[in-house]
Amino acid sequence: MKVAIITDQHFGARKGSKFLHDYFKKFYDDVFFPYLEENNIKTVIDMGDTFDNRRSIDLWSLEWAKENYYDRLEKLGVTVHTIVGNHTAYYKDTNSINSVDLLLKQYKNVHVYSECTEVMIDRLQVLFIPWINAENTESSIESIKVSTSSCAMGHLELNGFRAHRGHVMEDGMECSLFEKFERTFSGHYHTRSDNGRIFYLGNPYEMFWNDVNDPRGFTIFDTDTLDFEQIDNPFRLFYNIYYDDTPYQVFDTTEYVGKIVKVIVRKKTEPKKFEKFIDKLYSCGIQDLKIVENFTVQENEEFEVEESENTISILNRYIDEAEFDCDSTIIKGILQKVYSQACDCLLYTSPSPRDRTRSRMPSSA
Repeated sequence: MKVAIITDQHFGARKGSKFLHDYFKKFYDDVFFPYLEENNIKTVIDMGDTFDNRRSIDLWSLEWAKENYYDRLEKLGVTVHTIVGNHTAYYKDTNSINSVDLLLKQYKNVHVYSECTEVMIDRLQVLFIPWINAENTESSIESIKVSTSSCAMGHLELNGFRAHRGHVMEDGMECSLFEKFERTFSGHYHTRSDNGRIFYLGNPYEMFWNDVNDPRGFTIFDTDTLDFEQIDNPFRLFYNIYYDDTPYQVFDTTEYVGKIVKVIVRKKTEPKKFEKFIDKLYSCGIQDLKIVENFTVQENEEFEVEESENTISILNRYIDEAEFDCDSTIIKGILQKVYSQACDCLLYTSPSPRDRTRSRMPSSA
């Protein structure tokens, strides 16, 4: 039997930003649900962080999630297995109070797992592993050790995998505990990463600048063969545009309508033409615009702004170069959590063409 796996959907993100949820909806309308219907998929596994804010969700976001996701799954007769993630657990040290359990009781087709549980998916026994925290660490490790399942699915924080592009986790759990499983699938990290046996499947859509050009989507898993296929989401939100004295008259802005755009300046010999290029972008209806200027780049020099060289990478490099009396990985971990929480508070807002500000950042931003 083939089942769909999806993770880290973050309904309610950006304080229920309508713009962001319109982007989410296009994925569900044009990719996810058509695939389920066309391929008669009757089981969906959500591997955590279905909702974004651990402490609250606004009524609009909850209604949106029900109307655009849960009601549609119920109507299709799809059984949903949902694992509690760190964003859906109210307290950081226990899964006992969580949003998916409290908010989705009306759906008889939705099964929530706040503790390690072995479940039969067709003829395959799967160990579901929710967020591991202070309260359940010992019991979770014991459940993993005694499990007879050949497959594990969880919301795990493991060492050696990319938390996001440019940042490899160094202070999570060791992977050796999961070597007994033929397949381990996990949510939590939003970018795809694997070691051949453990697979981080990535979330369905772009949410941060780190996600630009990073494949997103969901996964189809065959419970008979243990093979899986990743179905990509073709819809992007973030775009890099490289300005190299680009003629504004012939520049096509069609694909940038409603998108978040970063213009990276390689060469700008005529400022007035550059202004017209920027005006053309604004007039097409972009959602947001940042400008990165770097005049040290030679005309024939290979130049690419890697999104991995972002705020966290810059901070990590500073820590590596500084002298501290404590373990630098601890400081990096703290900064990573603070930065992630700060990102969660950001709202995407579209500047007015009459009142636009341009972010002039170093090329590494």
